[in-house]
Amino acid sequence: MPGQKIETGHQDTVHDVAMDYYGKRLATASSDNTIKIIGVSNSNSQPLATLSGHQGPVWQVAWAHPKFGSLVASCSYDGKVIIWREGNQNEWSQAHLFGDHKASVNSIAWAPHELGLCLACGSSDGNISIFTARSDGSWDTSQIDQAHPVGVTSVSWAPSTAPGALVGSGVLDPVQKLASGGCDNAVKVWKLYNGIWKMDCFPALQMHTDWVRDVAWAPNLGLPKSTIASASQDGRVIIWTVMKEGDQWEGKVLKDFKTPVWRVSWSLTGNILAVADGSNNVTLWKEEVDGEWQQVTTV
Repeated sequence: MPGQKIETGHQDTVHDVAMDYYGKRLATASSDNTIKIIGVSNSNSQPLATLSGHQGPVWQVAWAHPKFGSLVASCSYDGKVIIWREGNQNEWSQAHLFGDHKASVNSIAWAPHELGLCLACGSSDGNISIFTARSDGSWDTSQIDQAHPVGVTSVSWAPSTAPGALVGSGVLDPVQKLASGGCDNAVKVWKLYNGIWKMDCFPALQMHTDWVRDVAWAPNLGLPKSTIASASQDGRVIIWTVMKEGDQWEGKVLKDFKTPVWRVSWSLTGNILAVADGSNNVTLWKEEVDGEWQQVTTV
């Protein structure tokens, strides 16, 4: 499929692009303090809306699952997280504004929809906040204090099906777990126990030698093992795996890209990893049968 160039209309750097559930619209986040909603089809694209409300660069945008309606979350250097709701077609308004953080909010991620409407946010103040919508329209807030004391750069939810769910029997409660990366060079895993978030990996996952820029938990399709990819300023992508609950996570270097690595993203089936690096390359990687990772293509 040929690549398609999309004019965003932003006046400054674009930091994030997110596609909606149906692949029909993009949300983009920019240093011009706005979010743009863009309609995309096979051959062309059209601007649909500009969302203004942040007072600083917008770092990330995320679409909620459509079962909750047409919702986009955004996070910014201004310390705010805004949830935008589409009323009439292409008419967006601020549904909620969270001002809980005292510094830049660098990363947001909606939980798997089975867990309800729930948003995790990582901030330079060192904390991770989790906002969960209630049926009456209000929000519950829980927080992981000083998750990465020098700053949280990224958050990613675990799949809601427990590892091995397809091979076991019986109905399991959905799992609530998060991975986070920070300016302390560490990757951490968190689990909700009886309403309290606790660290679920001991010790923290320490193989990077500089800031972790992104973490991404792979879809597991009910298989026994859990996999997280982490990307770092140190130029390396590390694949972390654990075979079963309670075991130690093991890290393996995918590659040293010799330039900072900004983002990692899994395909829906969890078997292809996309890596965006500081040399403006996007590469796709696949795990072979022998467990070695091979580059499939450059985008």
